[in-house]
Amino acid sequence: MAKKKGIVSLEGAVKTDAGLTYKGVVMEPIVEKCEGCERIVPFEGENYCPTYAQPARKWAGGVCNFATHVRAEVDKTGKVKVNPLKASKRAARGR
Repeated sequence: MAKKKGIVSLEGAVKTDAGLTYKGVVMEPIVEKCEGCERIVPFEGENYCPTYAQPARKWAGGVCNFATHVRAEVDKTGKVKVNPLKASKRAARGR
């Protein structure tokens, strides 16, 4: 059976006491926020992210940039932030 493009397998990975070792990297299981991501790969009853070895650290700063199930929100209010110093100078010149 041919491998589909983009699908990663953890073939050759070994389960150890430290975690899942794959190509010399110890991988941790995914966290709850990762559920629904297309990158998740099951291995011996647990799910892992082949893209990032420590998924909890990736979510610590906000949204994981590898997540396929989360989209960044775009501010659609249309308001432009104005620098008050520049605005006062424009007003002084009569613009």
